[in-house]
Amino acid sequence: MTAADKPLAIVTGASSGVGLHATKALIDKGWHVIMACRNLDKAASAAQSLNLPVGAFDIAFLNLGSLASVRAFHAAFRARGVALDALVCNAATYLPQLKSPLRSAEGFEISVATNYLGHFLLANLMLDDLQKAAAPRLVTLGTVTANSEEFGGKVPIPAPADLGEFQGFKDGFKAPIAMIDGKPFKPGKAYKDSKLCTMMMNRELHSRFHASTGIVFSTLYPGCVADTPLFRNAPKLFQKIFPWFQKNITKGYVSQPLSGLRVAEVVADPQFAQSGVHWSWGNRQQEGRAAFAQNLSIKATDTARSKTLWDLSAGLVGL
Repeated sequence: MTAADKPLAIVTGASSGVGLHATKALIDKGWHVIMACRNLDKAASAAQSLNLPVGAFDIAFLNLGSLASVRAFHAAFRARGVALDALVCNAATYLPQLKSPLRSAEGFEISVATNYLGHFLLANLMLDDLQKAAAPRLVTLGTVTANSEEFGGKVPIPAPADLGEFQGFKDGFKAPIAMIDGKPFKPGKAYKDSKLCTMMMNRELHSRFHASTGIVFSTLYPGCVADTPLFRNAPKLFQKIFPWFQKNITKGYVSQPLSGLRVAEVVADPQFAQSGVHWSWGNRQQEGRAAFAQNLSIKATDTARSKTLWDLSAGLVGL
C-alpha cells in the first residue's frame, strides 16, 4: 500500500512523548503521519529510535508559537492537494519555573500561544482539508488539571485553571499582560489555562461545524504520562518523584507507548466516532478498563463563555 492509499494524519509535537508514540501507533494501524515539529533533526532521530518505517511518515516544520509558521505550514499542506483524515492537536509547552513570561513571535505569553492559540488557528485553517476526507476527525489532548470536575483539576498549586472574564485577551494579551484573566503571571496556571482553552475550543468546534461538515471533534486525557518530556523544565526533584508517586500512590501512571496507543484509538477506531466527547480512562488506572465519556466542568462547557473565548481568540490570531 502506498502513502496515497493510506489515511493521513497530522500530529503536532510528534518528536517526543505522547505525540511520538501516537505517531508510531497510527503507523502500526496503517496510517501515514505528518510529524509536525519545531526541531526537524530531533524528529528524525526520534523516528529512528522507534524504527518507524521509511515512507510511513513525513516530517514538516511547524512552530505553533508563531502564527506565521502555522500559516506557512498550512499553505505547504494545501499545496499537496490531498484530503486530511485526522488532525491531532498534541504539542504543548510547560515552563513552571519561569519568573517572568516568555513571549511568542506575536508578543503573546508563550504557553498560551503554543498550546492554544497556535492550535486554534491551525484547526480553523485545516477545516476545509478535513472536509475532503470520508470520515475526518480532529482530536485534541486535554488534561485532568484543567477539569475541575476531577480531583486533579481542583489542586490549588499554583491555582486551578480559571479564565476569569478573559480580561487579558480583551486587552490584547501583549506585554505587560501575560494571563488570560489579566491577573499576575503564574507559569503553572498559564499552562492549565491554555489546556482548558483547548478543551473549550474543541467543544465549540463541535457546536459550530460537526453538523455541517461531519468532522468528529473530540478531546482526550490518556492518563498521567508522568515521565513525558513535557516535564523536562520542571524541577529535577519533581521529575524524579512524580513518576514514582503516580505509579505507587495515585495509580494514575500511564506509559508513553500506552498513551500514544490511546490517542491513535481515538483518531482511528470506530468506537470513538462520537463528536463532542472528552474521552478518559480514569485517574486511577485499571487493567482492561474501556474508555468512557468524562464530564467536563462548567468552565469548559458554558456555551456563552466558549463563544466569547472563540471570538476573542479569532481576533488575536487574525481570523
